Amino acid sequence: MAEVEIGIYKAARQAYGFDDIAIVPSRRTRDPEDVDISWQIDAYKFELPLLGSAMDGAVSPATAVEIGRLGGLGVLNLEGLWTRYEDPMPLFDEIRELDDDKATARMQQMYAEPIQLELVAARIAEMKAAGVTTAASVTPQRADWMASTIVASGLDILVVQGTVVSAEHVSKTVEPLNLKKFIREFEIPVIVGGCASYQAALHLMRTGAAGVLVGVGPGQACTSRAVLGIGVPQATAIADVAGARMRHLDETGVYVHVIADGGMSKGGDIAKAIACGADAVMIGSPLSSAVEAPARGFHWGMATFHPTLPRGARVRTQVRGTLREILLGPAHENDGRLNLFGALRTSMATCGYESLKEFQKAEIMLAPSLQTEGKSLQRAQHVGMGR
Repeated sequence: MAEVEIGIYKAARQAYGFDDIAIVPSRRTRDPEDVDISWQIDAYKFELPLLGSAMDGAVSPATAVEIGRLGGLGVLNLEGLWTRYEDPMPLFDEIRELDDDKATARMQQMYAEPIQLELVAARIAEMKAAGVTTAASVTPQRADWMASTIVASGLDILVVQGTVVSAEHVSKTVEPLNLKKFIREFEIPVIVGGCASYQAALHLMRTGAAGVLVGVGPGQACTSRAVLGIGVPQATAIADVAGARMRHLDETGVYVHVIADGGMSKGGDIAKAIACGADAVMIGSPLSSAVEAPARGFHWGMATFHPTLPRGARVRTQVRGTLREILLGPAHENDGRLNLFGALRTSMATCGYESLKEFQKAEIMLAPSLQTEGKSLQRAQHVGMGR
């Protein structure tokens, strides 16, 4: 791809987010009922290509179970409030009431409580007792420490997750996690991330990961792009990582799943993520808008409470409906925030694609006027696409 010179010393590639592109309908259409949006990773098949993001305000053991019953995969944060407190619900109530200028400091205090391995085991057992596929997230720094508890508890899928996770972490002070060795010796499938570039994704895929999370800073609550100045717009990041997936497949014959993580609040965003090359999506803020969500209309990221450099904000997402309404409908609003996977199915049907793999081949067009063309009344009245 051609680079743009931004000065004598430096050139840069142009990158694109979801609002910059559009999916082009093909010559064929289908009935939505004939479209298959199921997704399989390792031995586990899901009716929805969905992972619930491992964020405390969005996914509790109970909501992870409900997401599983609806056809997706809920991912519990094993370093969050659920593994630090026997009953964290009073803390969620307090977080909702905090003033904006007090929220970060108070949440840092809450998350200073030590993680209890017995609670890690108890939360996994709680999810498994419901009979759904279970998944949970840890950071690379605590993966080795928690590994034996996770395996003994019978977790099905592990997510090793951070703002940026690399296959080659260098440290002069501590022994870093050997990701390749960890995954090869671990007894269950491992998904790793985030990453946002072809080369970083390719190295993560070579560790033996079953899937790679794509996204550095696109989430509604994340402030990494402002605090650290890093990130890649999601449409470009997904397409680059999908390219790494194809190279890895050519080299090894092993297909590694690309999971778009963050930046998707509407059905159209999810459809664009798949069309750019994702196999599935990980969403957080839409789930925090569910009646069943632990924070009931509030959302914050995994780095919001970092003790020395917080990189997230507590944001209001407001309660919009039940988990079923948010994921599968019916929608009672017209802005694309409900029935997210009904929208994906309809988008695929309208463009004539029968499966997710086929939809990855859809034509994409740069469309800077997509959100504004012919929508002056919606924008003026703050309805529909003008919200």
